Amino acid sequence: MRIYQFRYSIDNLAYLVAGESSALVVDGGAVEEILGAVDRLGLTLRFIATTHGHPDHTTGSRQLAARSGAAVLDHERLLEMGTVTLDSEEVRVLATPGHTRDSKTFACGESLITGDTLFNGTVGNCYSGDLDAFYGSIRTLMAFPDDTRVFAGHDYVRASVAFARTLPVDPGALDAYFAAYDPQRVVSTLSQERRVNPYVMFDHPDMVAYLKGRGLPVGSGPERWKSVMTLG
Repeated sequence: MRIYQFRYSIDNLAYLVAGESSALVVDGGAVEEILGAVDRLGLTLRFIATTHGHPDHTTGSRQLAARSGAAVLDHERLLEMGTVTLDSEEVRVLATPGHTRDSKTFACGESLITGDTLFNGTVGNCYSGDLDAFYGSIRTLMAFPDDTRVFAGHDYVRASVAFARTLPVDPGALDAYFAAYDPQRVVSTLSQERRVNPYVMFDHPDMVAYLKGRGLPVGSGPERWKSVMTLG
């Protein structure tokens, strides 16, 4: 399964997930670039989906559907299906609420398209107000293998690394992370996120000590998660 990434609206990231001959678009704001890639690669665009319902992620869906004939799969339909089949391969649809109530992650082979749930170097704002659900979603994503690739909904790497440098995060790991950053293809692994993303490091001893030193609750995983979410 191949994943093609397209930048639009400064820092938004759109995706074309390609099987042998059919394809799925996730967050299709880069309409012209996506359709050009579909033609160039000889694919049939069959499905259009979004990671959540915010306008910067839904933009482009109607245009893509009108010009390609692909089916737009809404939130309820995606969760009901559970998987999207591209030829002989399956994309799993995971409910990952927190940023919004309808946030989803698409598990494509060894990659995750995480929308605004997990970014490269940070996490999304909890617009749903449900930090407990967000905690469960982050736990779900971080249970994937270390070499799983993270393709997020925005490129916030520069700001995220700068913020992480103000916290108890290994400077050497941050240097290596930023050295590997390519704005033309923004991707990281969960192994890297575990070393540099302060918002998934809430169980790390250095982070726990830091939170405790600031008088924040650290008695349980959910408490540490909620404490670290107050830092940004």
